[in-house]
Amino acid sequence: MNEKKSSASAWKSIQIGLAVLLGLFVYAYGFDVTKVNLEELRSERRQESLTRVTRTLAQPDIIGYEQQQAIVTMPLYVPCPAGGLLSTLPEADTSGAYLTISPACAAPGETVQVEGFNFPNNITGPIRFIPGNDPLNVVELGRESITTDSDGHFSASFLIPDRISDAPQFIRVTISESVGKPYFTQNAKDTWDKIIETVFMALLATTAGTILAFPISFLAARNLMKSVRSPLTSVSLSVLGWPIGMGLGYFVVNQVGKFTIPLSENIVVSLLSVIATPFIFWFAIRWALPQEEIKVPTLSVRLTRLLVIFIAILVAFFGFFQLAGLTTSISLGIEKALGSLGFLATFLFQVSDILRITTPALGALAAGGALASFLGRIGQRTAEKSPAARVKTINFIVASLAGATIFGLSGWLVEWLYQVGRVEYTFWGPIIVGAGLGLLLAFLTKPKATLPTGMVVYSITRTILNALRSVEALVMAIVFVIAVGIGPFAGMMALGLHTIVSLAKLYSEQVESIMPGPLEAITATGANRLQTIIYAVIPQIIPPYISYTMYRWDINVRMSTIIGFVGGGGIGFLLQQNINLLNYRAASTQMLAIAIVVASMDYISSVLREKYV
Repeated sequence: MNEKKSSASAWKSIQIGLAVLLGLFVYAYGFDVTKVNLEELRSERRQESLTRVTRTLAQPDIIGYEQQQAIVTMPLYVPCPAGGLLSTLPEADTSGAYLTISPACAAPGETVQVEGFNFPNNITGPIRFIPGNDPLNVVELGRESITTDSDGHFSASFLIPDRISDAPQFIRVTISESVGKPYFTQNAKDTWDKIIETVFMALLATTAGTILAFPISFLAARNLMKSVRSPLTSVSLSVLGWPIGMGLGYFVVNQVGKFTIPLSENIVVSLLSVIATPFIFWFAIRWALPQEEIKVPTLSVRLTRLLVIFIAILVAFFGFFQLAGLTTSISLGIEKALGSLGFLATFLFQVSDILRITTPALGALAAGGALASFLGRIGQRTAEKSPAARVKTINFIVASLAGATIFGLSGWLVEWLYQVGRVEYTFWGPIIVGAGLGLLLAFLTKPKATLPTGMVVYSITRTILNALRSVEALVMAIVFVIAVGIGPFAGMMALGLHTIVSLAKLYSEQVESIMPGPLEAITATGANRLQTIIYAVIPQIIPPYISYTMYRWDINVRMSTIIGFVGGGGIGFLLQQNINLLNYRAASTQMLAIAIVVASMDYISSVLREKYV
């Protein structure tokens, strides 16, 4: 027994030793890959550069003064002239600030002693070598600096660079003295403007991302989608309904928009249309969808109600276009009168532009969803009430058409992306393959069996979210810079897209963790899916949703500070510019502003979470 324990203990010791050796090997390889070299850090050149930059960063360019400069030059020979004749060097003017150089000539690599007199007291400035025979030459050599004492005197050793000339060359000392009252520098003003731009980039991105992430999160929640099942007939007809409905919806709503163009030029007509549209829509919908039915409506009544609903929806889209026209007219009319508040007119104009762009898209989605739902219900009833043999035959037809539609649209996308130019590969081939797969699915599926459509939607949604979330906002910003140009708009769009995919995942995971009791209770009452979400899901997720949204705003503020490195606007653009120009004092100002804003946002978000969550 003791021998077994001894052997087990020995084997465990060997395992530990091998694990330690493996860890050492891994870290040794890591040091080699990352080029760890502390000797480089200890080099004099690196230490000098690090000290200089650190001291510069500690002096942010925020407050400025009017500068009074004292620029003094003194000639010297490099190397000493033949015979040591230095009589051509002028005498120093001792009535003001002046320099003395000892000796007055030297060979390259030698050191001379430079003394200054009558300079401003306790001031630091650069001392430079000026090659050539022009004391006003802008070319300067050297990195040394001097500091005057309380008497305006300094003494410094200066290393002569490798610049040889028969004529005298010069050593220049430049001293700048602050005079007058302090003022905010232009860099401080630019930093303020960009930090405000950064905060609002994050705000708009968070707002837009939250609005779009909210509905997507329900599609990415397993507990809500797992129970969604539909027969193949219903699924196939719904798939066919989406592209047909979207195409028809986009076309019809676009025609409505064209019809409103001449009407929107008259501000009175636009105003009356905007006021009347909600009332017309409300009364039409109330009539077409009564809360109580006295008797079962006839087919003609149902068709009439559907027609009224269709007209009411068209009236609603007409009102959106008229609202866009009215907003445009108002913005153009008040722009000059607002003066410094002209950004309000610009905001109204951009809102009208957003309405014009999104209204046809909303019409396409609404029509696609309506037609898909309508055809899906027909398929559901067909599968439930028709004989199995007939359903099987119908499934062969609609499943093949649905498969051909899906693969045909996918092939069109491939052709658009890669421009293959072979329709047999990118159009007819996918259509035939899709139709074949649809037939195979119809053959393998029982006529009245239900398919896990909810899990398919869940998987597709999760895959898209994971793929987009793996792409950093910086990379997204590069794409949007190409789309809309360099500036904060590109950065806001990149942050908004990243916010959508990130919040949608967080929201969906919170939906998956809700208590199932209320969900089961509401479902047991016969509530439909929308009612179940409103009454059983949303009340449980409001607090964590608010918390996640505030946290995402905090993240967006942090990310928006660097999104400008790729042209996304904000303070990152200014920071990168100053770093590239080696203007470390200006860069220090932007770093300080970023630190203050991030710390402030962290404090504000924590207070809001504590108060409302």
